[in-house]
Amino acid sequence: MINAEKAIRKKKAIHILLPVIVLATVILLWALASYIDLFPAYAMPSPAAVIKSFKEEFLAGRLINDIIASLWRVAIGFVLSAALGLPLGLWLGQHLYARKAFVPMLNFFRFLSPLAWIPFAILWFHIGDKPAVFLIFMATFFPLALATMSAVATIPSIYFRVAKDYNYTGRNLLTKVIFPSVLPQVITALRVSYGISWIVIVAAEMVGCQDGLGYGIWEARNGLRLDSAVCYMIVIGVLGMGIDRLLYQLTKLPNVRWGYER
Repeated sequence: MINAEKAIRKKKAIHILLPVIVLATVILLWALASYIDLFPAYAMPSPAAVIKSFKEEFLAGRLINDIIASLWRVAIGFVLSAALGLPLGLWLGQHLYARKAFVPMLNFFRFLSPLAWIPFAILWFHIGDKPAVFLIFMATFFPLALATMSAVATIPSIYFRVAKDYNYTGRNLLTKVIFPSVLPQVITALRVSYGISWIVIVAAEMVGCQDGLGYGIWEARNGLRLDSAVCYMIVIGVLGMGIDRLLYQLTKLPNVRWGYER
């Protein structure tokens, strides 16, 4: 028992230590590259310069304001795409002829870069939150709908035969058979789509907003303040990882975990 507990603690320590070592190595290489002037100072800011910029942006209140603006836009666009894309995917997955009719069009829009919609977003919604939310929706709606549809379409037929034996139809079939069966794939699709939404929000805020993390990077670029740009890039990465970990916790729910262990 004691040996087992030691093994578990050792495994946890390794899981924590390995990422720390990789991060420290990256920072060390970064500092070394800036020290030997591998690139001009304005093109590769040092870690110390980035830390100083982070302090300046935080104390000025700009960083907090930009974080709130970006989180709001990502949340609205992502929730809208999930609220519409998941039900559509569930419906398409259950109807063969509907899939044959709609999947080619959904795939067409899925392969369109969301950045191609930027001119339309600005003309339709002007500047502010609306064009950014629209772009996030266009970037995440189609992958979510198609991933959910594929998950439903590949549910083993034995599940439906058993459901028929229990007279499951309509809502019971959806809540007790279909939705639990596809939850693992849906959660994975949500995590992937959430990552896409952060990529899109940065580009959207560069051209259609007056605040946000993407706008902060654009403003830093125009002022040749790459130390500030790196600061904003780090914040975007940390926020993205943090919320992705929250979504990952859904995979540990008892009703979901079985799908990952099949």
